[in-house]
Amino acid sequence: MSSKKFQQVFLLIQIATIAVFLGRAWQHIIWDAPFRTLLWDEAWMSQILPYFSSMPYEEFITSMDMDDTIQNTIRGFGWFYFGCALVALLIKKVPRLLNYILLVGAVSLIFLAFLYCKEKFFQWGQFWEYSLQFGSPIFLFLLWKKQNVNTSLILLMKIAIAITFISHGLYALDYYPRPGNFTQMVIDILGVSEGNAVHILNTAGVLDFILAIGIFLKGNISKWALIYAIFWGTATTLARIWAHFNLDMIDDTLMMWVHESIYRLPHFLIPLAVLGSRK
Repeated sequence: MSSKKFQQVFLLIQIATIAVFLGRAWQHIIWDAPFRTLLWDEAWMSQILPYFSSMPYEEFITSMDMDDTIQNTIRGFGWFYFGCALVALLIKKVPRLLNYILLVGAVSLIFLAFLYCKEKFFQWGQFWEYSLQFGSPIFLFLLWKKQNVNTSLILLMKIAIAITFISHGLYALDYYPRPGNFTQMVIDILGVSEGNAVHILNTAGVLDFILAIGIFLKGNISKWALIYAIFWGTATTLARIWAHFNLDMIDDTLMMWVHESIYRLPHFLIPLAVLGSRK
């Protein structure tokens, strides 16, 4: 691979990583994260709490001080993600040891994916849907470490793409209960009826599975599968803002929804990087 092509791939993965960390930082600092789904689980905390406190579980879940501690912990994770974004931005300039923070950030994103999975009663599609997000800092670290785009890394990125889109497709096809906001976003963006929105989502789900197979095939099939991944990844990323955009409440719209699009940028930037790595 030429030096120019490597730099292009590196830049795309770098932007994807920065976006994930900035979007999650915004979420954790300004809004919330599902930490309470773990901390308010009586079966879990009844076993863990005695090791840290003599506080009864009933007092733990109603304590305002404890709730403040949880919220401050969430904000702390947000500032950590912001630091990870800075490391990703300055990856070629910071001390080499500092770049290993990207791997710690990836582990933290995996933990966040687990919390979302638990919140959905362990629908594992929910966990794997975040593969491109928690994979981005790992890909960036490997690119920085190896200084080349080898076939193993391309395969790893393709696997993350396939898993992300398959997981998305499982919800679109209603294998897992289809989120109501999926249907509502299609209705709001395209102006179709609920029935037609369901048909569109079913079609999109099937295409997600076709895409996941196609990217591993040779020749133009892989190329067009990646192009579709870029298109659909871009569409689903921008849908968060588009579907909820309200010109009369533009400040609230941007504050509430921009970060959800930002941390989804890997959904099209990683396929774009894989497409750009082709000979």
